[in-house]
Amino acid sequence: MNIQTPLDVSAGSLSLPQPYLLFLADTTEPGFAKTAFGLRDWAPEKCVGEYALSAGTVSAGLTVMTPAEAKAQGAGALLIGVANGGGIISSTWIPALIEALEAGLDIVSGMHMRLHEIPELAEAARRLGRRLIDVRDPPRGLKIATGKKRSGHRLLTVGTDCALGKKYTALAIARAFAARGVDADFRATGQTGIMIAGGGVPMDAVISDFEAGAAEMISPEAAPGHWDVIEGQGSLSHPSYAAVSLGLLHGSQPDVIVVCHEPGRSHVLGNPDYALPTIEETIELNLLMGRRTNPNIRCAGVSFNTAHMDEASAVALMKSESERLGLPVADPVRGGELFDRLVDACLS
Repeated sequence: MNIQTPLDVSAGSLSLPQPYLLFLADTTEPGFAKTAFGLRDWAPEKCVGEYALSAGTVSAGLTVMTPAEAKAQGAGALLIGVANGGGIISSTWIPALIEALEAGLDIVSGMHMRLHEIPELAEAARRLGRRLIDVRDPPRGLKIATGKKRSGHRLLTVGTDCALGKKYTALAIARAFAARGVDADFRATGQTGIMIAGGGVPMDAVISDFEAGAAEMISPEAAPGHWDVIEGQGSLSHPSYAAVSLGLLHGSQPDVIVVCHEPGRSHVLGNPDYALPTIEETIELNLLMGRRTNPNIRCAGVSFNTAHMDEASAVALMKSESERLGLPVADPVRGGELFDRLVDACLS
């Protein structure tokens, strides 16, 4: 599996300096460090260590080092590995970020607050000749979609909701393809995925008219046997995020979708007045809308996020749901025989 997402930067894709020193700031809640954990789990070779403020209590389990020490170990950037409420870069972080610039590192951020809009950082970066890279800043030069069929194969992870495992599922499937000798690329469409892959397009920051075009760009013409495994975003049934999901679906023109779901979740995340759609409704809706740009689209199976369940209960549920749906059901993090069946179905 190639998770570098090698795209033509001149066409508007994002390229990140690697490897990273993960900045955990003053984080005390593990949930806010999901970016760092995602990089640790899926791209450990891109992480040289971690760096936190004295008030921070969360660790990714990597070697603790200063920016200068990380630079000496070959680091290219300090990457902000946290995602707090509102995506705020606290004023208490600024001295550490400037220290990183002075050590010769660029800074990579997926926060909503833009690095270059912080005067102290902008001035230090200009003075030192360093880059401030906001991953959520969409690339320039995007074109509207053509809708034309492209060579190669594409798989898109979709979901009954947001934040339930579309990125992890795509990464696991791309890795499984590669283990079977299949030529495959993971295509990142969200901030953490982009940081893991080293490139991609932040679909949630793209103007709606260009979303499908951006999806076409990140999964271009390819060899007949090649697979692009595309990280899904949002859900077609989400009252807030359906637009980005539809643009990604139309532009990626997937041959295969894998539906992601968290058992036990009953309402749309952040919208308690909206009941979660069923898996069957999600399959039907994605196939209906996906046929607009790929009449041959099919659903290969379902990915469950069973992190909150014990092994026996999770396996029993996945087996019963597989029988009920007539499709493979697996948790890609747990792996095993059930996941192998899902991968088989994707490639069949």
